[in-house]
Amino acid sequence: MCGIAGFLDWQGKVRTEALTIASQAIAHRGPDDCGLKIVDLKNGAGRVGLANRRLAILDLSPAGHQPMADPATQNWIAYNGEVYNFQEVRALLEQRGVTFCSHSDTEVVLKAYAVFGEKCLDHFRGMFAFAIWDNAAQRLFIARDRLGKKPLYYFQGDGFLLFASEVRALLATGLVPRRINAETVEQFLSFGSVSDPQTLVEGVQALPPGSYLICEPGKLEVHKYWSPANSSSAQPSTNGQQGVSESKVVGRLRELLGEAINLRMISDVPVGLFLSGGIDSSALVAAVAGARQQKINTFSVVFKEGDYSEAPFSLLVSRRFKTEHQEITLTGEEFLSSIPDALSAMDQPSVDGFNTFIISRAVRRTGLKVALSGQGGDELFAGYDTFRNVPRMEKFHALERWLPSPLRSVLASAIPGRNSSDRRRKLAALVEGNGALVHPYFLSRMVFVPRQQRQLLKTGKNRALKSAMATALAPAATLDPINRVSYLELTNYMANTLLRDADCMSMASGLELRLPFLDHPLVEYVLSIPGGMKLDSRTPKHLLVKAMSGLLPDEIVHRPKRGFTLPFEHWLRGPLKQSVESALTHAGDGPLSDVLDPAAVAQVWNAFLEGRTSWSRPWLLYTLDKWCTKNL
Repeated sequence: MCGIAGFLDWQGKVRTEALTIASQAIAHRGPDDCGLKIVDLKNGAGRVGLANRRLAILDLSPAGHQPMADPATQNWIAYNGEVYNFQEVRALLEQRGVTFCSHSDTEVVLKAYAVFGEKCLDHFRGMFAFAIWDNAAQRLFIARDRLGKKPLYYFQGDGFLLFASEVRALLATGLVPRRINAETVEQFLSFGSVSDPQTLVEGVQALPPGSYLICEPGKLEVHKYWSPANSSSAQPSTNGQQGVSESKVVGRLRELLGEAINLRMISDVPVGLFLSGGIDSSALVAAVAGARQQKINTFSVVFKEGDYSEAPFSLLVSRRFKTEHQEITLTGEEFLSSIPDALSAMDQPSVDGFNTFIISRAVRRTGLKVALSGQGGDELFAGYDTFRNVPRMEKFHALERWLPSPLRSVLASAIPGRNSSDRRRKLAALVEGNGALVHPYFLSRMVFVPRQQRQLLKTGKNRALKSAMATALAPAATLDPINRVSYLELTNYMANTLLRDADCMSMASGLELRLPFLDHPLVEYVLSIPGGMKLDSRTPKHLLVKAMSGLLPDEIVHRPKRGFTLPFEHWLRGPLKQSVESALTHAGDGPLSDVLDPAAVAQVWNAFLEGRTSWSRPWLLYTLDKWCTKNL
């Protein structure tokens, strides 16, 4: 696990110092080693540069140093991530006569590219973002894992390409203008994050999940190599899975989940687990404890506010499976003191992610470098309310189109009323329709609905958001309603918020997070299961529960569903109030002055204080303002 940066410069405009600065900007991602390599292009005019910051997990010896060269081809690699099946790929390459100098997965990736070219990606099972300089072809090959667990950003200037694991590393070079991408602010107001391939910085692009980029002087192409909707296994639910018995499905799930967990326990350093006391993290603890004799380390964040703390549930699981458990108690005052560090860790602003920062920092301080997380369980096994609500909204959305537009507008205006709430505003937006929503799923995930966005934005509405939603929806059109929601959760909320936050907030402390539920063979298989088989009125995520063979305590399985969240509702009225109020009062003074209406921002804060909107709305604006002030 590492951080990478680099450039391809065919006009001699990028100085070596720029790459050194970019590498220093991501030093937190790899505290164990660093390296930098400059290679001259054959035309004599340009250069390619690669830099790496290493967090040593596999092959801790100097043989794993990067950037790494392939003596047979003179190719070079800068690599971030873990290919968990690297031993299997290595054996395949050795059968073809390939020899190795190290025991690292980095060298396996480099040698696999030499043998298979771009098709090497078909062989990798893991999380990664890497850049290979192909010396023979004189081109840069950059790739990102299927689901987007590891980030990669790039900026194309006049005669050069820059890339890095973090947006801030690109900004640090001085070659990227610090200008806000005004079009993406609307997207941020909608979902609390900006969706790939866009970023909040003008000109900076994210390489989308499951994609690779080829750059040679004067030419750049991005290609998609994988999508959860069109992979070989995850075809529309009218396929052969329709007639498969539940017992066979559960048996196959058990096999795939076991494989995914076992692969992610491969490490030359100890591995811990995040334990919230929910079904997903408890399932991981149960599976790991059952497969290993030694005790495992588990960690939970708990609060003094009893209605938010999950301590009783995490303790129950820890005692059941005899783990070495540590509770991290967090107060509002302690969280307030950690805000500057957490905001500094944010590579892009996000309404989420602070919880990951807190637990990652605490786990890293124990000496651990690797931890497993249960992210992905809700998206795969229908754990969110969206799996029940969105199909109903789809039906209503189809019917309301028959209502005349003027009537819809009148009805929508009447719904919020005097005591408007977030739920009423969403209902009004659904009734109003007007073509802006594209699909009800996006409304279910919206923070500010379209009418609120129009009030907040000075710049007026643009077509970028609607286009992004339509593009995101298209691959899911042939899936059944439940699997459509699953696909949209994986490729939107998961990819653009949860995974991005998990990466930057854990790597800020030099901690590697591994996510067994997002092993791509498991994802493909679960998406091939008919949606109707995934919902059960009695047991939440019942396919996952059955796959655990009765290992999970009933108190965990049947506890009320509650996503892990910090007690922001309390804290914003207490220790955080002064800081947030001050920022929102002066929101018109900084980089957002040409984008957001200060009066509308102030109204959001007042609505929160009066109990007419939840904490997430002012918190979203607060993090946006703080990030832009710091970075732009």
